[in-house]
Amino acid sequence: MTTSIRALAAALLACAASSFAAPSLPVDQPKPYVHVQHPAWARSATLYQINTRQFTPEGTFKAAEAQLPRLQQLGVDILWLMPIHPIGEKHRKGSLGSPYAVKDYLAVNPEFGTLAEFKSFVATAHRLGLKVILDWVGNHTAWDNVLVTKHPDWYDRDEHGGFRPTPWYDWDDIIDLDYAKPQLRRYMTNAMLYWVRDVGVDGYRVDAAGLSPLDFWEQAAKELRAVKPVFLLAEWESRDMHARAFDASYSWTWWDAMKLIAEGRADATSLYPYYAWHRKFYPREAYRMLYTTNHDKNAWEGTEQEIFGAAAQATTVLSFISEGMPMIYNGQEAGLAKRLAFFERDPIAWKDGAPEGELLKRLIALKKQHKALWNGADGAVMEPIANSAPKQVFSFQRGNIVGVFNLSAKPVDVTLKGSRQVGRFTDFSNGAAVTMNDGSTLSLPAWGWRVLVK
Repeated sequence: MTTSIRALAAALLACAASSFAAPSLPVDQPKPYVHVQHPAWARSATLYQINTRQFTPEGTFKAAEAQLPRLQQLGVDILWLMPIHPIGEKHRKGSLGSPYAVKDYLAVNPEFGTLAEFKSFVATAHRLGLKVILDWVGNHTAWDNVLVTKHPDWYDRDEHGGFRPTPWYDWDDIIDLDYAKPQLRRYMTNAMLYWVRDVGVDGYRVDAAGLSPLDFWEQAAKELRAVKPVFLLAEWESRDMHARAFDASYSWTWWDAMKLIAEGRADATSLYPYYAWHRKFYPREAYRMLYTTNHDKNAWEGTEQEIFGAAAQATTVLSFISEGMPMIYNGQEAGLAKRLAFFERDPIAWKDGAPEGELLKRLIALKKQHKALWNGADGAVMEPIANSAPKQVFSFQRGNIVGVFNLSAKPVDVTLKGSRQVGRFTDFSNGAAVTMNDGSTLSLPAWGWRVLVK
């Protein structure tokens, strides 16, 4: 900077100081991060996904309704039904097609039953204290959706002017909608309002939520919540979806990290970035859904046992104990050990008394009983506990809960360091009393875990 420029700058600063000394310019106050106000019934809730086609031997709403008392006894709170709408026939995959190729947003799939039977399912769920959310496919429709002939201008087009599936995906049984059209936005919002206002559902899991504009979901959410408290889950992983639209979003990165650990391609420290970002990047109010399997994972990547092997139980327990909202896919409580067909009938082979079911029931009860394990800001923050084997053992305290997980295929004697775990605890696995001190050592088998409750 030259002397003359310095002099000019000094003169301008002096002039500015004289001009603005009185009155001073107003200073903008920082605005708090906006976040969704969750329904009270979601604060300690566990999600349960129902694949209606495979949930019962009959594959109907009526048969599923008969299972609701069992789900209530399991302890789950929010039932998420895969899409219940009629399925397109044009370019259909398999003999029955994908539920995500929607033919009519305002009707039910006759494969599952009638609208009256679905209303009965919802009413019974409500009587039992359960909530029901629908899977909503907003990004695309079947090739023969009713909108194709009525409003062809509502669809995205390829370079030749024709309808097109979502680019870069293998979804050739669907075509993309165009949310630049205000009329489409109004139609889609009204359709979602119909199922909440007139049928009584309690919200939505939104398929491929990030492939449609966020401002659409924010406006739709505002209108839905004007009817009643609803729960909205985004199949996406994004902080800003929690500001005005969604209660919960997927934790894909958590699942990916756990898979790498189970395969022996990563160690316990690979979870640190996930929890660091969850702590610093996401608002405390955000619910991030944790799971070991769902309809996509089961059908295309493998069963829970195929993916996680001996680490499956530890992964399940961690999904309930760490910060996040746990989700159960139908059949997990029966030890589901097969990939369910996606485009055909392939009912779950149910069995009573599976150890997986007993563990899930106890984990759900533990979550409800201890506020530290509740969802979002209603629960406690995870604080790391240092240990003598950090590459093998993931250890933390969450309020009055201490979790210690051997995320390796080798047994370990691990020493916990610091004061976070000091005190008298009850061992969740066996009910035994445990006294913990700074420097206490725990013996954990391969993929073993301990949950201690103060």
